[in-house]
Amino acid sequence: MLALTSSISSAAGEGDNVLDADPHIPYQRATLWFLSGSQDLYGPEAIAKVQSQTREVAERLGQALPVTLRVEPILKDADGIVETMRRANSDPDCVGVIAWMHTFSPAKMWIRGLRELRRPLLHLHTQANESLPWATLDMDFMNLNQAAHGDREFAYILTRLGIPRATVVGHVSHPSVQARVATFARVAVALSESRGLRVVRFGDNMRRVAVTGGDMIRLEDQLGVAVDTYGVNDLVAMVDAAEDAAVNSLVDEYIASYDVAAELLPGGTRAEALRYAARLELGLRAFLTGKQAAAFTTNFEDLGGLRQLPGLAVQRLMADGYGFAAEGDWKTAFLLRALKVMAAGLPGGASFMEDYTYDLSPDRPLILGSHMLEVCPSIAAGRPTLEIHPLGIGGREDPVRLRFTAAPGSGVVVGMCDLGNRLRLVANVIELVDPPAPLPLLPVAAAVWEPKPSFEVATEAWLTAGGPHHTVLTTAVGVEALEMLGTLTGIELALIDSATTSRSFARELRQSDSVYSVTATR
Repeated sequence: MLALTSSISSAAGEGDNVLDADPHIPYQRATLWFLSGSQDLYGPEAIAKVQSQTREVAERLGQALPVTLRVEPILKDADGIVETMRRANSDPDCVGVIAWMHTFSPAKMWIRGLRELRRPLLHLHTQANESLPWATLDMDFMNLNQAAHGDREFAYILTRLGIPRATVVGHVSHPSVQARVATFARVAVALSESRGLRVVRFGDNMRRVAVTGGDMIRLEDQLGVAVDTYGVNDLVAMVDAAEDAAVNSLVDEYIASYDVAAELLPGGTRAEALRYAARLELGLRAFLTGKQAAAFTTNFEDLGGLRQLPGLAVQRLMADGYGFAAEGDWKTAFLLRALKVMAAGLPGGASFMEDYTYDLSPDRPLILGSHMLEVCPSIAAGRPTLEIHPLGIGGREDPVRLRFTAAPGSGVVVGMCDLGNRLRLVANVIELVDPPAPLPLLPVAAAVWEPKPSFEVATEAWLTAGGPHHTVLTTAVGVEALEMLGTLTGIELALIDSATTSRSFARELRQSDSVYSVTATR
Protein backbone atom coordinates (compact mmCIF):
# COMPACT_ATOMS: atom_id res chain seq x y z
CA MET A 1 0.00 0.00 0.00
CA LEU A 2 1.38 3.40 -0.91
CA ALA A 3 1.61 6.16 1.63
CA LEU A 4 -1.42 8.28 0.84
CA THR A 5 -4.94 6.99 0.38
CA SER A 6 -7.97 9.10 1.25
CA SER A 7 -11.68 8.96 0.57
CA ILE A 8 -14.16 11.69 -0.24
CA SER A 9 -17.84 10.91 0.33
CA SER A 10 -20.61 12.30 -1.81
CA ALA A 11 -22.53 15.33 -0.60
CA ALA A 12 -26.12 15.45 0.53
CA GLY A 13 -28.43 15.97 -2.40
CA GLU A 14 -26.87 13.42 -4.75
CA GLY A 15 -25.67 10.69 -2.40
CA ASP A 16 -28.51 10.89 0.14
CA ASN A 17 -31.06 10.10 -2.56
CA VAL A 18 -29.42 6.90 -3.78
CA LEU A 19 -31.56 4.44 -1.83
CA ASP A 20 -28.76 3.89 0.68
CA ALA A 21 -31.01 1.75 2.84
CA ASP A 22 -32.20 -0.45 -0.03
CA PRO A 23 -30.18 -3.68 -0.30
CA HIS A 24 -31.30 -4.06 -3.91
CA ILE A 25 -29.42 -0.94 -5.09
CA PRO A 26 -25.63 -1.37 -4.71
CA TYR A 27 -24.38 2.16 -3.96
CA GLN A 28 -23.64 1.86 -0.25
CA ARG A 29 -19.93 1.00 -0.58
CA ALA A 30 -19.27 1.85 -4.23
CA THR A 31 -16.01 3.74 -4.74
CA LEU A 32 -14.28 5.40 -7.68
CA TRP A 33 -10.48 5.60 -7.52
CA PHE A 34 -9.05 8.99 -8.54
CA LEU A 35 -5.60 8.70 -10.16
CA SER A 36 -3.40 11.64 -11.03
CA GLY A 37 -0.37 11.18 -13.28
CA SER A 38 2.96 12.96 -13.19
CA GLN A 39 6.67 12.01 -13.22
CA ASP A 40 9.82 12.44 -11.10
CA LEU A 41 11.18 15.12 -13.43
CA TYR A 42 9.67 17.99 -11.46
CA GLY A 43 11.09 17.27 -8.00
CA PRO A 44 9.49 16.61 -4.60
CA GLU A 45 8.18 20.14 -4.05
CA ALA A 46 6.26 20.11 -7.31
CA ILE A 47 4.92 16.58 -6.67
CA ALA A 48 3.68 17.68 -3.25
CA LYS A 49 1.86 20.56 -4.93
CA VAL A 50 0.40 18.16 -7.51
CA GLN A 51 -0.88 15.92 -4.69
CA SER A 52 -2.42 18.87 -2.85
CA GLN A 53 -4.16 20.18 -5.96
CA THR A 54 -5.31 16.68 -6.88
CA ARG A 55 -7.06 16.40 -3.56
CA GLU A 56 -8.67 19.82 -4.02
CA VAL A 57 -9.97 18.81 -7.45
CA ALA A 58 -11.23 15.49 -6.11
CA GLU A 59 -12.94 17.12 -3.13
CA ARG A 60 -14.83 19.48 -5.38
CA LEU A 61 -15.81 16.70 -7.74
CA GLY A 62 -16.64 14.18 -5.03
CA GLN A 63 -19.34 16.38 -3.54
CA ALA A 64 -21.39 15.92 -6.72
CA LEU A 65 -21.10 12.13 -7.04
CA PRO A 66 -23.43 9.36 -5.83
CA VAL A 67 -20.41 7.25 -4.78
CA THR A 68 -17.28 7.70 -2.69
CA LEU A 69 -14.21 9.14 -4.43
CA ARG A 70 -10.90 7.71 -3.24
CA VAL A 71 -7.74 9.72 -3.96
CA GLU A 72 -4.63 7.64 -4.63
CA PRO A 73 -1.01 8.85 -4.37
CA ILE A 74 0.43 10.56 -7.43
CA LEU A 75 1.55 8.03 -10.05
CA LYS A 76 5.08 8.68 -11.31
CA ASP A 77 6.42 5.39 -12.69
CA ALA A 78 5.32 2.18 -14.38
CA ASP A 79 5.67 -0.09 -11.35
CA GLY A 80 3.55 2.19 -9.21
CA ILE A 81 0.86 2.31 -11.91
CA VAL A 82 0.78 -1.48 -12.26
CA GLU A 83 0.53 -1.93 -8.49
CA THR A 84 -2.29 0.62 -8.24
CA MET A 85 -4.29 -0.98 -11.05
CA ARG A 86 -3.93 -4.41 -9.42
CA ARG A 87 -5.19 -3.05 -6.12
CA ALA A 88 -8.15 -1.43 -7.88
CA ASN A 89 -8.99 -4.74 -9.52
CA SER A 90 -8.87 -6.60 -6.21
CA ASP A 91 -10.93 -4.07 -4.25
CA PRO A 92 -14.55 -5.30 -4.29
CA ASP A 93 -15.79 -1.76 -3.59
CA CYS A 94 -13.94 -0.23 -6.55
CA VAL A 95 -16.44 0.19 -9.41
CA GLY A 96 -14.23 2.29 -11.67
CA VAL A 97 -11.18 4.49 -12.10
CA ILE A 98 -10.85 8.18 -12.98
CA ALA A 99 -7.50 9.19 -14.48
CA TRP A 100 -6.19 12.74 -14.89
CA MET A 101 -2.73 13.80 -16.01
CA HIS A 102 -2.06 16.83 -13.81
CA THR A 103 1.35 17.33 -15.39
CA PHE A 104 3.02 15.61 -18.31
CA SER A 105 3.15 11.87 -17.58
CA PRO A 106 5.01 9.94 -20.31
CA ALA A 107 2.46 7.43 -21.57
CA LYS A 108 4.76 4.46 -22.16
CA MET A 109 4.94 4.02 -18.42
CA TRP A 110 1.14 3.52 -18.39
CA ILE A 111 1.08 0.61 -20.85
CA ARG A 112 1.50 -2.30 -18.43
CA GLY A 113 -0.86 -0.77 -15.88
CA LEU A 114 -3.60 -0.11 -18.42
CA ARG A 115 -3.32 -3.70 -19.62
CA GLU A 116 -3.85 -4.81 -16.01
CA LEU A 117 -6.93 -2.66 -15.39
CA ARG A 118 -10.25 -4.55 -15.18
CA ARG A 119 -12.45 -1.69 -14.07
CA PRO A 120 -14.30 0.92 -16.18
CA LEU A 121 -12.10 3.93 -16.95
CA LEU A 122 -12.97 7.62 -17.18
CA HIS A 123 -10.40 9.98 -18.64
CA LEU A 124 -11.03 13.34 -16.96
CA HIS A 125 -9.45 16.20 -18.90
CA THR A 126 -9.39 19.09 -16.44
CA GLN A 127 -6.95 21.32 -14.57
CA ALA A 128 -6.64 22.64 -11.05
CA ASN A 129 -7.29 26.28 -11.94
CA GLU A 130 -10.40 27.44 -13.73
CA SER A 131 -8.87 30.69 -15.03
CA LEU A 132 -5.26 31.53 -15.87
CA PRO A 133 -3.40 34.07 -13.68
CA TRP A 134 -2.44 36.14 -16.71
CA ALA A 135 -0.58 38.89 -14.84
CA THR A 136 1.67 36.48 -12.90
CA LEU A 137 1.88 33.60 -15.36
CA ASP A 138 5.42 32.16 -15.39
CA MET A 139 7.17 28.91 -16.30
CA ASP A 140 6.80 27.48 -12.80
CA PHE A 141 3.05 27.72 -13.21
CA MET A 142 3.25 26.33 -16.73
CA ASN A 143 5.34 23.33 -15.65
CA LEU A 144 2.95 22.50 -12.82
CA ASN A 145 -0.26 22.81 -14.85
CA GLN A 146 0.32 20.77 -18.00
CA ALA A 147 -2.88 18.79 -18.36
CA ALA A 148 -3.54 20.46 -21.70
CA HIS A 149 -0.86 18.31 -23.30
CA GLY A 150 -0.35 15.71 -20.55
CA ASP A 151 -3.86 14.40 -21.14
CA ARG A 152 -3.26 14.34 -24.89
CA GLU A 153 -0.31 12.04 -24.31
CA PHE A 154 -2.47 9.82 -22.10
CA ALA A 155 -5.35 9.79 -24.60
CA TYR A 156 -2.97 8.73 -27.35
CA ILE A 157 -1.84 5.62 -25.50
CA LEU A 158 -5.46 4.75 -24.64
CA THR A 159 -6.31 4.95 -28.33
CA ARG A 160 -3.16 3.15 -29.41
CA LEU A 161 -3.90 0.26 -27.04
CA GLY A 162 -7.63 0.23 -27.82
CA ILE A 163 -8.58 0.83 -24.19
CA PRO A 164 -12.34 1.52 -23.83
CA ARG A 165 -13.00 4.65 -21.78
CA ALA A 166 -15.38 7.52 -21.26
CA THR A 167 -13.94 11.03 -21.68
CA VAL A 168 -15.13 14.15 -19.86
CA VAL A 169 -13.65 17.60 -20.53
CA GLY A 170 -13.93 20.79 -18.46
CA HIS A 171 -13.34 22.25 -15.01
CA VAL A 172 -14.71 20.18 -12.14
CA SER A 173 -16.60 23.18 -10.75
CA HIS A 174 -18.81 23.24 -13.84
CA PRO A 175 -22.20 21.54 -13.33
CA SER A 176 -22.06 19.91 -16.75
CA VAL A 177 -18.76 18.21 -15.88
CA GLN A 178 -20.04 17.09 -12.49
CA ALA A 179 -23.19 15.69 -14.09
CA ARG A 180 -21.25 13.73 -16.71
CA VAL A 181 -18.86 12.24 -14.16
CA ALA A 182 -21.87 11.34 -11.99
CA THR A 183 -23.36 9.56 -15.01
CA PHE A 184 -20.13 7.60 -15.40
CA ALA A 185 -20.32 6.67 -11.71
CA ARG A 186 -23.84 5.35 -12.15
CA VAL A 187 -22.90 3.32 -15.22
CA ALA A 188 -19.84 1.98 -13.39
CA VAL A 189 -21.99 0.85 -10.45
CA ALA A 190 -24.37 -0.94 -12.82
CA LEU A 191 -21.46 -2.67 -14.58
CA SER A 192 -19.91 -3.63 -11.26
CA GLU A 193 -23.15 -5.25 -10.17
CA SER A 194 -23.53 -7.03 -13.50
CA ARG A 195 -20.35 -9.02 -12.78
CA GLY A 196 -22.33 -10.97 -10.20
CA LEU A 197 -25.90 -10.37 -11.32
CA ARG A 198 -28.25 -13.35 -11.42
CA VAL A 199 -31.31 -13.36 -13.66
CA VAL A 200 -33.91 -15.99 -12.75
CA ARG A 201 -36.12 -17.35 -15.51
CA PHE A 202 -39.31 -19.10 -14.49
CA GLY A 203 -39.70 -21.46 -17.42
CA ASP A 204 -38.26 -20.91 -20.87
CA ASN A 205 -38.74 -18.30 -23.58
CA MET A 206 -42.10 -17.95 -25.28
CA ARG A 207 -42.27 -20.67 -27.91
CA ARG A 208 -41.20 -19.81 -31.47
CA VAL A 209 -40.34 -16.19 -30.63
CA ALA A 210 -36.98 -15.14 -32.07
CA VAL A 211 -35.83 -11.88 -30.51
CA THR A 212 -36.18 -12.97 -26.87
CA GLY A 213 -33.53 -15.66 -27.43
CA GLY A 214 -29.79 -15.22 -27.78
CA ASP A 215 -26.44 -16.26 -26.42
CA MET A 216 -26.47 -16.42 -22.62
CA ILE A 217 -22.79 -17.32 -22.60
CA ARG A 218 -22.00 -14.09 -24.45
CA LEU A 219 -23.84 -12.08 -21.79
CA GLU A 220 -21.99 -13.80 -18.96
CA ASP A 221 -18.61 -13.58 -20.70
CA GLN A 222 -19.00 -9.95 -21.74
CA LEU A 223 -20.81 -8.55 -18.70
CA GLY A 224 -20.73 -11.22 -16.00
CA VAL A 225 -24.51 -11.74 -15.94
CA ALA A 226 -25.63 -15.29 -15.10
CA VAL A 227 -29.02 -16.43 -16.40
CA ASP A 228 -30.51 -19.46 -14.59
CA THR A 229 -33.78 -21.24 -15.31
CA TYR A 230 -36.08 -22.71 -12.66
CA GLY A 231 -39.31 -24.64 -12.91
CA VAL A 232 -42.27 -22.44 -12.15
CA ASN A 233 -43.54 -24.94 -9.58
CA ASP A 234 -40.45 -24.18 -7.49
CA LEU A 235 -42.02 -20.73 -7.17
CA VAL A 236 -45.49 -22.17 -6.56
CA ALA A 237 -44.24 -23.93 -3.43
CA MET A 238 -43.05 -20.62 -1.97
CA VAL A 239 -46.26 -18.84 -2.96
CA ASP A 240 -48.33 -21.50 -1.21
CA ALA A 241 -46.10 -21.27 1.87
CA ALA A 242 -46.78 -17.55 2.44
CA GLU A 243 -48.15 -17.03 5.95
CA ASP A 244 -51.59 -15.54 6.47
CA ALA A 245 -50.27 -12.81 8.76
CA ALA A 246 -47.84 -11.64 6.07
CA VAL A 247 -50.62 -11.74 3.47
CA ASN A 248 -52.88 -9.63 5.72
CA SER A 249 -50.12 -7.08 6.25
CA LEU A 250 -49.38 -6.81 2.54
CA VAL A 251 -53.06 -6.37 1.66
CA ASP A 252 -53.18 -3.52 4.17
CA GLU A 253 -50.18 -1.99 2.40
CA TYR A 254 -51.97 -2.24 -0.94
CA ILE A 255 -55.01 -0.47 0.47
CA ALA A 256 -52.84 2.34 1.85
CA SER A 257 -50.81 2.74 -1.35
CA TYR A 258 -53.37 2.54 -4.16
CA ASP A 259 -56.98 3.28 -5.01
CA VAL A 260 -58.30 -0.26 -4.67
CA ALA A 261 -61.39 -1.44 -6.51
CA ALA A 262 -64.23 -2.14 -4.08
CA GLU A 263 -64.56 -5.73 -5.21
CA LEU A 264 -60.96 -6.41 -4.10
CA LEU A 265 -61.30 -4.92 -0.62
CA PRO A 266 -61.79 -7.21 2.41
CA GLY A 267 -65.33 -8.50 2.25
CA GLY A 268 -65.57 -7.72 -1.48
CA THR A 269 -66.61 -10.27 -4.07
CA ARG A 270 -63.02 -10.62 -5.40
CA ALA A 271 -61.10 -10.13 -2.14
CA GLU A 272 -59.55 -13.59 -2.40
CA ALA A 273 -57.95 -12.63 -5.73
CA LEU A 274 -56.10 -9.78 -4.03
CA ARG A 275 -55.00 -12.06 -1.22
CA TYR A 276 -53.60 -14.49 -3.77
CA ALA A 277 -51.80 -11.62 -5.52
CA ALA A 278 -50.21 -10.84 -2.15
CA ARG A 279 -49.13 -14.48 -1.82
CA LEU A 280 -47.58 -14.23 -5.28
CA GLU A 281 -45.58 -11.17 -4.24
CA LEU A 282 -44.39 -12.75 -1.00
CA GLY A 283 -43.39 -15.94 -2.80
CA LEU A 284 -41.56 -14.11 -5.56
CA ARG A 285 -39.64 -11.93 -3.12
CA ALA A 286 -38.66 -14.93 -1.03
CA PHE A 287 -37.55 -16.92 -4.06
CA LEU A 288 -35.45 -14.10 -5.55
CA THR A 289 -33.90 -13.28 -2.19
CA GLY A 290 -32.99 -16.92 -1.67
CA LYS A 291 -31.31 -17.08 -5.08
CA GLN A 292 -29.63 -13.66 -4.60
CA ALA A 293 -31.20 -12.58 -7.88
CA ALA A 294 -32.04 -8.99 -8.84
CA ALA A 295 -33.81 -9.70 -12.14
CA PHE A 296 -36.29 -12.28 -13.38
CA THR A 297 -38.63 -13.32 -16.17
CA THR A 298 -42.00 -15.03 -16.37
CA ASN A 299 -43.87 -16.70 -19.23
CA PHE A 300 -47.64 -16.91 -19.58
CA GLU A 301 -47.16 -20.19 -21.49
CA ASP A 302 -45.61 -21.82 -18.43
CA LEU A 303 -47.53 -21.06 -15.25
CA GLY A 304 -47.54 -24.50 -13.60
CA GLY A 305 -49.62 -24.40 -10.46
CA LEU A 306 -49.91 -20.60 -10.31
CA ARG A 307 -53.52 -19.45 -10.15
CA GLN A 308 -52.78 -16.01 -11.66
CA LEU A 309 -50.25 -14.67 -14.10
CA PRO A 310 -48.09 -12.45 -11.85
CA GLY A 311 -49.08 -8.83 -12.44
CA LEU A 312 -49.22 -6.74 -9.29
CA ALA A 313 -46.24 -8.59 -7.79
CA VAL A 314 -44.10 -7.94 -10.85
CA GLN A 315 -45.07 -4.27 -10.96
CA ARG A 316 -44.14 -3.76 -7.31
CA LEU A 317 -40.85 -5.64 -7.63
CA MET A 318 -39.89 -3.46 -10.58
CA ALA A 319 -40.75 -0.38 -8.51
CA ASP A 320 -38.29 -1.67 -5.89
CA GLY A 321 -35.48 -1.91 -8.44
CA TYR A 322 -35.74 -5.47 -9.78
CA GLY A 323 -35.20 -6.10 -13.47
CA PHE A 324 -38.00 -7.89 -15.27
CA ALA A 325 -39.17 -8.97 -18.69
CA ALA A 326 -42.00 -11.17 -19.86
CA GLU A 327 -41.94 -14.35 -21.93
CA GLY A 328 -38.50 -15.40 -20.77
CA ASP A 329 -36.73 -12.34 -22.23
CA TRP A 330 -33.59 -12.41 -20.09
CA LYS A 331 -31.74 -9.69 -22.06
CA THR A 332 -34.45 -7.13 -21.33
CA ALA A 333 -34.64 -8.21 -17.69
CA PHE A 334 -30.92 -7.51 -17.35
CA LEU A 335 -31.24 -4.20 -19.21
CA LEU A 336 -34.04 -2.99 -16.95
CA ARG A 337 -32.03 -3.91 -13.86
CA ALA A 338 -28.99 -2.04 -15.17
CA LEU A 339 -31.04 1.07 -15.86
CA LYS A 340 -32.74 0.80 -12.46
CA VAL A 341 -29.31 0.81 -10.83
CA MET A 342 -28.17 3.79 -12.90
CA ALA A 343 -31.35 5.70 -12.06
CA ALA A 344 -31.34 5.14 -8.29
CA GLY A 345 -32.34 8.34 -6.51
CA LEU A 346 -33.00 10.30 -9.69
CA PRO A 347 -36.40 11.74 -10.62
CA GLY A 348 -38.38 9.65 -13.08
CA GLY A 349 -38.54 5.91 -13.46
CA ALA A 350 -37.92 2.90 -15.66
CA SER A 351 -40.23 0.13 -16.79
CA PHE A 352 -40.50 -2.95 -18.90
CA MET A 353 -42.35 -1.88 -22.03
CA GLU A 354 -43.62 -3.01 -25.39
CA ASP A 355 -44.72 -0.97 -28.42
CA TYR A 356 -48.31 -2.18 -28.63
CA THR A 357 -50.29 -0.13 -31.15
CA TYR A 358 -50.27 3.18 -33.05
CA ASP A 359 -52.41 6.25 -33.51
CA LEU A 360 -51.58 7.12 -37.11
CA SER A 361 -53.39 10.44 -37.23
CA PRO A 362 -51.56 12.43 -39.91
CA ASP A 363 -51.10 15.54 -37.78
CA ARG A 364 -49.60 13.77 -34.75
CA PRO A 365 -48.79 10.05 -34.92
CA LEU A 366 -48.35 8.44 -31.49
CA ILE A 367 -47.19 5.13 -30.06
CA LEU A 368 -49.11 3.44 -27.26
CA GLY A 369 -46.87 1.21 -25.17
CA SER A 370 -48.08 -1.32 -22.63
CA HIS A 371 -48.05 -5.02 -21.82
CA MET A 372 -50.47 -7.62 -20.58
CA LEU A 373 -49.93 -6.55 -16.96
CA GLU A 374 -46.34 -5.69 -16.23
CA VAL A 375 -45.70 -1.93 -16.39
CA CYS A 376 -43.76 -0.35 -13.53
CA PRO A 377 -45.54 2.33 -11.45
CA SER A 378 -42.30 4.32 -11.20
CA ILE A 379 -43.39 6.02 -14.46
CA ALA A 380 -46.99 6.68 -13.34
CA ALA A 381 -48.52 10.14 -13.64
CA GLY A 382 -50.42 9.79 -10.37
CA ARG A 383 -51.66 7.34 -7.78
CA PRO A 384 -52.37 4.01 -9.52
CA THR A 385 -55.62 2.16 -9.19
CA LEU A 386 -55.58 -1.50 -8.17
CA GLU A 387 -58.02 -3.50 -10.26
CA ILE A 388 -58.91 -6.98 -11.51
CA HIS A 389 -59.89 -7.80 -15.09
CA PRO A 390 -60.08 -10.89 -17.27
CA LEU A 391 -56.99 -11.93 -19.26
CA GLY A 392 -57.63 -13.88 -22.43
CA ILE A 393 -54.32 -15.75 -22.42
CA GLY A 394 -52.60 -17.98 -19.90
CA GLY A 395 -55.65 -19.99 -18.95
CA ARG A 396 -55.69 -18.94 -15.29
CA GLU A 397 -57.83 -16.89 -12.92
CA ASP A 398 -58.30 -13.17 -13.59
CA PRO A 399 -55.11 -11.41 -12.47
CA VAL A 400 -54.81 -8.33 -10.27
CA ARG A 401 -52.83 -5.38 -11.63
CA LEU A 402 -52.03 -1.68 -11.14
CA ARG A 403 -53.57 0.61 -13.74
CA PHE A 404 -52.29 4.10 -14.66
CA THR A 405 -50.88 6.16 -17.50
CA ALA A 406 -47.29 7.36 -17.68
CA ALA A 407 -46.36 10.90 -16.70
CA PRO A 408 -45.56 13.29 -19.57
CA GLY A 409 -41.94 14.24 -20.12
CA SER A 410 -38.75 13.34 -21.93
CA GLY A 411 -37.60 9.75 -22.06
CA VAL A 412 -35.76 7.03 -23.93
CA VAL A 413 -37.00 3.66 -25.15
CA VAL A 414 -34.16 1.14 -25.44
CA GLY A 415 -33.99 -2.52 -26.38
CA MET A 416 -31.22 -5.13 -26.56
CA CYS A 417 -30.92 -7.71 -29.33
CA ASP A 418 -28.40 -10.44 -30.11
CA LEU A 419 -27.17 -10.24 -33.72
CA GLY A 420 -25.11 -13.41 -33.57
CA ASN A 421 -21.70 -11.76 -33.55
CA ARG A 422 -22.55 -8.99 -31.07
CA LEU A 423 -25.12 -7.40 -28.80
CA ARG A 424 -26.85 -4.27 -30.05
CA LEU A 425 -28.71 -1.62 -28.08
CA VAL A 426 -31.33 0.24 -30.09
CA ALA A 427 -32.46 3.46 -28.41
CA ASN A 428 -35.04 6.06 -29.39
CA VAL A 429 -35.39 9.46 -27.73
CA ILE A 430 -39.08 10.12 -27.09
CA GLU A 431 -41.47 12.61 -25.57
CA LEU A 432 -44.13 11.08 -23.34
CA VAL A 433 -47.52 12.77 -23.64
CA ASP A 434 -50.95 12.51 -22.08
CA PRO A 435 -53.29 10.23 -24.02
CA PRO A 436 -55.34 12.37 -26.44
CA ALA A 437 -58.51 10.96 -24.91
CA PRO A 438 -59.47 8.92 -21.82
CA LEU A 439 -58.90 5.15 -21.87
CA PRO A 440 -61.84 3.88 -19.81
CA LEU A 441 -61.82 0.35 -21.26
CA LEU A 442 -58.07 -0.31 -21.36
CA PRO A 443 -57.50 -2.66 -18.40
CA VAL A 444 -53.72 -2.22 -18.14
CA ALA A 445 -51.18 0.50 -17.47
CA ALA A 446 -50.01 2.36 -20.57
CA ALA A 447 -47.62 4.99 -21.87
CA VAL A 448 -48.14 7.23 -24.90
CA TRP A 449 -45.26 8.92 -26.68
CA GLU A 450 -44.01 10.78 -29.73
CA PRO A 451 -40.77 9.28 -31.04
CA LYS A 452 -37.98 11.58 -32.26
CA PRO A 453 -37.36 12.84 -34.89
CA SER A 454 -40.72 11.69 -36.27
CA PHE A 455 -42.90 8.62 -36.17
CA GLU A 456 -41.95 7.59 -39.69
CA VAL A 457 -38.19 8.05 -39.38
CA ALA A 458 -37.93 6.62 -35.87
CA THR A 459 -40.02 3.55 -36.64
CA GLU A 460 -38.23 2.87 -39.93
CA ALA A 461 -34.87 3.19 -38.17
CA TRP A 462 -35.94 0.85 -35.35
CA LEU A 463 -37.07 -1.77 -37.84
CA THR A 464 -33.92 -1.37 -39.94
CA ALA A 465 -31.77 -1.94 -36.84
CA GLY A 466 -33.69 -5.09 -35.91
CA GLY A 467 -34.74 -3.53 -32.62
CA PRO A 468 -36.74 -5.84 -30.30
CA HIS A 469 -40.40 -5.48 -29.41
CA HIS A 470 -39.61 -5.77 -25.70
CA THR A 471 -37.92 -2.63 -24.40
CA VAL A 472 -37.16 -0.54 -21.34
CA LEU A 473 -38.74 2.89 -21.10
CA THR A 474 -36.77 5.25 -18.87
CA THR A 475 -37.46 8.82 -17.86
CA ALA A 476 -34.58 8.92 -15.36
CA VAL A 477 -31.55 7.88 -17.43
CA GLY A 478 -30.60 9.70 -20.62
CA VAL A 479 -28.73 8.96 -23.81
CA GLU A 480 -25.32 9.76 -22.34
CA ALA A 481 -25.53 6.86 -19.89
CA LEU A 482 -26.39 4.50 -22.75
CA GLU A 483 -23.48 5.84 -24.79
CA MET A 484 -21.12 5.27 -21.86
CA LEU A 485 -22.54 1.78 -21.33
CA GLY A 486 -21.86 0.93 -24.97
CA THR A 487 -18.39 2.48 -24.98
CA LEU A 488 -17.23 0.75 -21.80
CA THR A 489 -18.60 -2.70 -22.70
CA GLY A 490 -18.17 -2.90 -26.46
CA ILE A 491 -21.94 -3.22 -26.94
CA GLU A 492 -23.09 -1.45 -30.09
CA LEU A 493 -25.52 1.46 -29.65
CA ALA A 494 -27.83 2.40 -32.52
CA LEU A 495 -29.26 5.76 -31.45
CA ILE A 496 -32.38 7.35 -32.94
CA ASP A 497 -32.81 10.98 -31.91
CA SER A 498 -33.77 14.38 -33.27
CA ALA A 499 -30.79 14.43 -35.64
CA THR A 500 -31.50 11.03 -37.21
CA THR A 501 -32.37 10.66 -40.88
CA SER A 502 -33.26 7.39 -42.56
CA ARG A 503 -30.30 7.71 -44.89
CA SER A 504 -27.71 8.55 -42.21
CA PHE A 505 -29.00 5.82 -39.89
CA ALA A 506 -28.84 3.14 -42.57
CA ARG A 507 -25.29 4.26 -43.41
CA GLU A 508 -24.24 4.05 -39.76
CA LEU A 509 -25.63 0.52 -39.52
CA ARG A 510 -23.73 -0.56 -42.65
CA GLN A 511 -20.52 0.90 -41.26
CA SER A 512 -21.09 -0.85 -37.95
CA ASP A 513 -21.77 -4.17 -39.69
CA SER A 514 -18.46 -3.79 -41.55
CA VAL A 515 -16.54 -3.08 -38.36
CA TYR A 516 -17.99 -6.04 -36.49
CA SER A 517 -17.54 -8.35 -39.49
CA VAL A 518 -13.84 -7.51 -39.58
CA THR A 519 -13.55 -7.92 -35.80
CA ALA A 520 -15.27 -11.31 -35.90
CA THR A 521 -12.74 -12.67 -38.43
CA ARG A 522 -9.69 -11.74 -36.36
